[in-house]
Amino acid sequence: MNSHFWYLGSVYSRCPEGIEAAFVTACKVAARFIKAGIPVFSPIAQSHPVALHGGIDPLSHDIWLPADRPMMDAACGIIVVRMEGWEESVGIAHEIAVFKAAGKPVLYVDP
Repeated sequence: MNSHFWYLGSVYSRCPEGIEAAFVTACKVAARFIKAGIPVFSPIAQSHPVALHGGIDPLSHDIWLPADRPMMDAACGIIVVRMEGWEESVGIAHEIAVFKAAGKPVLYVDP
């Protein structure tokens, strides 16, 4: 599969300012890439409002990791946003491991 978008890994539950701040930062970083002509999929930008308005636990790895997996499989690589807490994030560690196992690039960017 020739994917033309990047998966944007960013902190959520480990964000010191809370999940709403994590959501806003993910959206702003995604917008920067999209404005630059680099398509990205941000699972935080997509799942945060879905969780809050759909009655789903926004912090459940049991729900969100499997839900995000098809996008990880389809993406050409991951761009990890080095927000405070990213190195302690279980979700980001999982995402990086999935991309490395698939032989896909893992890039890092500051927010």
